[in-house]
Amino acid sequence: MAVRVKKLHPALKHGGYSATGLLPGEDPTAFEKLHQELILELLPEGPLEDDTVASIARLLWRKQNLETVRIAESARKRHSAICLEKIPPTTPPRPPPFTSFESLRNWEPPSPAEVEAGEEAAEAQARKELGDNYQFVEMGDVATRSQMLEDFEVEDRLDAIIDRLLKRLWQLKASKSLSSTASSTPLPRLSGPQKAA
Repeated sequence: MAVRVKKLHPALKHGGYSATGLLPGEDPTAFEKLHQELILELLPEGPLEDDTVASIARLLWRKQNLETVRIAESARKRHSAICLEKIPPTTPPRPPPFTSFESLRNWEPPSPAEVEAGEEAAEAQARKELGDNYQFVEMGDVATRSQMLEDFEVEDRLDAIIDRLLKRLWQLKASKSLSSTASSTPLPRLSGPQKAA
């Protein structure tokens, strides 16, 4: 059941959080330390190598901090359960198989005020129970395993396209290098068979 979120976390407003990057509760200083250690180890030169090292840092960070994604999913599941408990259903319940619809005849949908009161009670209980982990509820589907894998798949496809373009660029440069070397260097004369005198 969708519940309105009244206030977004600042990083959500500008897309600062991603399942493959730093998530709430994770230490930005520790992430930066990891990134700097990788830079020292791999010694990147230029924007392509810098981007590759940054990608390695994010992947290594996410691998080391998978627990954050698990906590986020757990918080969202608990929030959903609280909403089911507190918010009255706005559609009639489905009767069990092989029973009459008699029980549904007297069903009336809740008033908008009852729904709103249920939503407020659910949010209050979720905020209290989840504490700091409530921010994962506010994030929606961003911090989930499926979103993380989807993000990695998109990044992998983009990296594959970049790799193909780099390969094409290197081939063009090699071709130009060969043609400029060939035009500036005279071809050696091949000596043929010599005539006998």
